[in-house]
Amino acid sequence: MDDYYTVLQGDHLSKIAKDNGFTDYTVIWDHPNNADLKKQRQNPNILLPGDQLFIPDMEEKHESGATDKKHTFTIDKKTLKLRLVLEDIYEKPIAGAQCALLIDGQTYQLTTDGNGKLEQEIPLDAKEGTLTIRGDQTPFANEVIPIKIGHLDPIDELSGQIARLNNLGYFAGNLDGSDTDAFESAVEEFQCDNSLTVDGDCGPKTQSKLKQIHGC
Repeated sequence: MDDYYTVLQGDHLSKIAKDNGFTDYTVIWDHPNNADLKKQRQNPNILLPGDQLFIPDMEEKHESGATDKKHTFTIDKKTLKLRLVLEDIYEKPIAGAQCALLIDGQTYQLTTDGNGKLEQEIPLDAKEGTLTIRGDQTPFANEVIPIKIGHLDPIDELSGQIARLNNLGYFAGNLDGSDTDAFESAVEEFQCDNSLTVDGDCGPKTQSKLKQIHGC
């Protein structure tokens, strides 16, 4: 029975779709009942807790074919990729770093490219993981870095702004925004680094640049 689902922290559409038996999240995302939410959020994997997402009924599909012949059916299954970029304290890419990425019990041995980027296909319902950098390319070598999948809030939310600033090394405080001084200081530092008006206000122009630099 079709119904509305209330998004929880840590949800992303690929996970929600799989939990409801869909191999293709676009069946949900492109449904007319989700048009307003799609326009508001744009990215199906960056939702806000409390968002209302319409989950349609699954539709049966019938195919005809001769009984005396062999038939092949192809399922259009979407994939989910995790992309990470590693930089040192001087914002320079950490290239050629051997890394161990652990996602839901599965370990992937990866190496950053020339831009410090890692990319790995992960389960559609992945929720969390850890990254361990091997070698001495960074002060964080051999430390276990936690990764929360689906926890990034939209850029126009305070929690989303703080999370992106923290990910970029600006130390903006807790996601609840309780440390206003830390947040304002982080915004000012980010604005200064990116030739923006330095006023400590994370307005539309700063949000746009923050989203661009962060990557999403």
